[in-house]
Amino acid sequence: MSDLFLDEIVQPDVPRDHARRSDRRSDRAERDRRRKQRRRKNITALVVVLVVLAGIGFAVWKLGMPLIEDLRGAPAASTDDYPGPGTGEVEVSIPAGATGAAMAQILVDADVVASTGAFTEAFAANPDAPGIQPGTYRLSLQMRAADAVAALINSENRVVTRVTIVEGFTVKQILERLASVTGTPIEELQAVVADPAAIGLPPEAGGNAEGWLFPATYTFEPGQTPAEMLGAMVAQTISVLDERGVPAEARQAVLTKASLVEEESPGGEVSAMIARAIENRLADGMRLEIDAAVAYGAGISGTQITDEVKATDTAYNLYMHAGLPPTPIASPSAASIDAVLAPADGPWLFWVTINHETGETRMAVTYPEHRQNVALLREWEAANGGDD
Repeated sequence: MSDLFLDEIVQPDVPRDHARRSDRRSDRAERDRRRKQRRRKNITALVVVLVVLAGIGFAVWKLGMPLIEDLRGAPAASTDDYPGPGTGEVEVSIPAGATGAAMAQILVDADVVASTGAFTEAFAANPDAPGIQPGTYRLSLQMRAADAVAALINSENRVVTRVTIVEGFTVKQILERLASVTGTPIEELQAVVADPAAIGLPPEAGGNAEGWLFPATYTFEPGQTPAEMLGAMVAQTISVLDERGVPAEARQAVLTKASLVEEESPGGEVSAMIARAIENRLADGMRLEIDAAVAYGAGISGTQITDEVKATDTAYNLYMHAGLPPTPIASPSAASIDAVLAPADGPWLFWVTINHETGETRMAVTYPEHRQNVALLREWEAANGGDD
């Protein structure tokens, strides 16, 4: 008997339809199992993504919001404000480029305002607030935030020192003016002006600041050094010359001629005429014979000139030496510089101011003509109490 025969006896026949149904049930169960498994994986992945996104969002909020708030000048949580009007005085310094939020913190630290929020709200409400300039301000303690903003806008509250340097001042006079207005010891100023590098004096000045400290009104902040103050004057002179296209090698000569014009001219159109007379004398090889230069060399005022002074030999005695003096004799104005750069047309060699009240000046081509003009000056002096 074969094994096949035994298998047929031991295993009863199973209907084919029943077998197929059983297979289909198994397939469905397997598909369901796989579907559930995929669903569990998808849910797990979604949870991981959400957790990661939540972490990133928190980090952005934590790190980015302070920067955004500062850029927007957003107020702090507290907007407490003092009732004002304030008391006492305090000086605060607003740095260049400070935002409203930065100013607020400076003022809170100085107890000028009660909170950064109150100040930034007042800053945003005032259309002129963006025009607040850097500098040191004198304010009251415990002010209303709106009043603090208004006080910073008002330039009258800036703590500055204004110094006016007059046209025709010498270095000596300029240092004396600076010392008296700023309270800086004259010795410190003298030491600084003697250091060309400290004040930015260019090489063509030959180490001498005479003529290079431009006459103007300067505004100095608290704490500015003597070198910074004098350096600002030198920088202004260079700026004026550069604006007019004066090359570096011609700067010293232009300033020297302009200083002579400054001291000799009453101003206006006469300056350009005197500038031409100086050029004509130099071209003819004549000595300039300018009293203002002689007085500078002697360390006296122009009204103290005597024949004895004119007979004293100094490098600035233009009765004895031809050409220009070795340096300028004062700080010339922009008008005197312009006169030198564009002198009037004319053959003049001589000039004299015959009326010191009106500034009337006579120009002459010949010496006899000049002597007649000098006689007019002597008449005016006799009628007005002597020489000036």
